[in-house]
Amino acid sequence: MKAVIFAGGLGTRLSEETGLRPKPMVEIGGKPILWHIMKIYSFYGVTEFIILTGHLSHVIKDYFINYYTRYSDITVDMRQHSVTLHESREEPWQVTMLYTGEETMTAGRLQKAKEYLKNERFFLTYGDGVADVNIHELLKHHEEKGKICTLTAVQPEGKFGALGVNTDDCCVHTFQEKPQGDGKWINGGFMVCEPQIFEYLPSNCDKIPFEQDPLRNLASAGELDAYFHKQFWHPMDTLKDKNELTDLWKAHQAPWAKWL
Repeated sequence: MKAVIFAGGLGTRLSEETGLRPKPMVEIGGKPILWHIMKIYSFYGVTEFIILTGHLSHVIKDYFINYYTRYSDITVDMRQHSVTLHESREEPWQVTMLYTGEETMTAGRLQKAKEYLKNERFFLTYGDGVADVNIHELLKHHEEKGKICTLTAVQPEGKFGALGVNTDDCCVHTFQEKPQGDGKWINGGFMVCEPQIFEYLPSNCDKIPFEQDPLRNLASAGELDAYFHKQFWHPMDTLKDKNELTDLWKAHQAPWAKWL
C-alpha cells in the first residue's frame, strides 16, 4: 500500500518558519516533520509515498533529490568532476512528488493523485502532525469495518490551563496545566481509503476541502468510520507546537519515534 501525504498548504499560523519553506519541511531535531511522518509509516512496512505538494514545492523536491548526499559521507573530486558516496544513510523509500497547485484545496490535491494509485487501497494523512498510531491495527480495524474511509479520531489537549475556582471567595482549588480539552473527538489524519473514495470527489474540486463535503457525504452514506486513538497525537500548527515536539525529540522522549 502507498501512503499519500498532504504537503501543499501555506502554514500561515507557523509563519515564523514557513517564509522560506513549506510547513511539512519545518524541522524537528534537524529533520523535517514530513520525514518523521514517513518514518512512522516505514516502521510498519509502508515504503511507497505520494507527496501532494503546492506552496514552495521545489523545497520538498530538492530535499529528496539530494537526500543521498545530504545524509551520506561523500568525496567531491573537482578535477575529475565526480562525486563518490561512502557511508550511505538511506531509506528504502519510493517517493513520488506531485505539484498540485499553489492554492488548491485538499480535495483537489487528492484528486490529482488518482492516476498514481491504480485503483488500490491507500493510506492518507497530513504533513503536519505526528502520532504513535499503530498502522497495522489501524488497517486491521479498517478491514474489519469494511467502510470506504477510516480516519483516526483523537482528543487534543486543551490550549490553556484550567482553573477550579470557588466563585464565593475567589479561591483556586485546582489547576491543570493541559486538560484534555472538551472531550470531543477530532480527525487526527492517519486515514485508510478505498479507491471508491474518488466517487465522493467532484471532477472539479480544486476549491473544495476534503474535510468538508467529501467526508460529510461519506458520513451521510454510512461509509466513514473512526479508529479511536487515545495515546500520543500532536499537530504542528504553531511555533509553540514545533518547540514542544523538538523538546520531546531532544529528550529522547518522542512517542512517535518507534523506529529508534
